[in-house]
Amino acid sequence: MAKRSKKGHRPQAKMQGYVVVTLAENLEQAGEYKTLLEVNGVSAVINEQEEQSLGSNEIAVMVLEDFLDEAHVIIESQNAYDDFYDYSLEDEDNDDFDDELFEEDF
Repeated sequence: MAKRSKKGHRPQAKMQGYVVVTLAENLEQAGEYKTLLEVNGVSAVINEQEEQSLGSNEIAVMVLEDFLDEAHVIIESQNAYDDFYDYSLEDEDNDDFDDELFEEDF
């Protein structure tokens, strides 16, 4: 009777019940998403898999299926905040405001 390797099944068992909430561009971004979720009480894991056909890595941030909706809200809220912050900084940098308009000639 051949022995079965349980080692190959551990990642599957660990990920059982987890679903992808978002895909990250790199490990740093995946870590930021994981931290954001965990700070908000949602357990998360990072699953990095090399995609065979394209030779690229796919980095998934995963949560338990029961917390998927909550995780989406947390991530989207953070993305909206980041977009707003980026917009306000961009607005300050593009200060084409002409100060001479308010100079009064006395």
